[in-house]
Amino acid sequence: MQFRFATALSVVSLALLGACSTPNVGASARAELLARSGSAVAGTVSFSETDGRLRVVANVTGLTPGEHGFHVHEVGDCSAPDGTSAKGHFNPGGNAHGHFASGDHHGGDLPSLLANAQGVARYIAELRGLSLRGPTGVIGRSVVIHADADDYTSQPAGNSGRRVACGVIVAY
Repeated sequence: MQFRFATALSVVSLALLGACSTPNVGASARAELLARSGSAVAGTVSFSETDGRLRVVANVTGLTPGEHGFHVHEVGDCSAPDGTSAKGHFNPGGNAHGHFASGDHHGGDLPSLLANAQGVARYIAELRGLSLRGPTGVIGRSVVIHADADDYTSQPAGNSGRRVACGVIVAY
């Protein structure tokens, strides 16, 4: 009887340990955008990880038509009315600001958002170099939309203007 109990307990323990080391397939995160700097911007940004890439999907309204800088920022805090509580761009590699497709850029440098004539932006990007968790993880950080286009050159942040929306990235 004790042998059966000990065997059953061992099997259950091994199963639980195996579950702990299994990758979290289908894990995702989300940020609800809060209007900042007197804007009327609203929307969501979703993040999911698959095949070594971070998929970013944004649905945003209330933007001015045209290009807008779009970045993951260091801190998951959007409490300041101007969004500055999110601090600077997330930069785990210690690189200079640059174009997201170049080898030298902040981890948080994302492709720009493009809003149509109605101020709506629908966005999908798959990125290397970012993840949901770990040293390059976005969970617990923030995503920020800027008023202007990112020039991908100016240091330290691309000269993309005031922060018109900010959302804390949370796992779900």
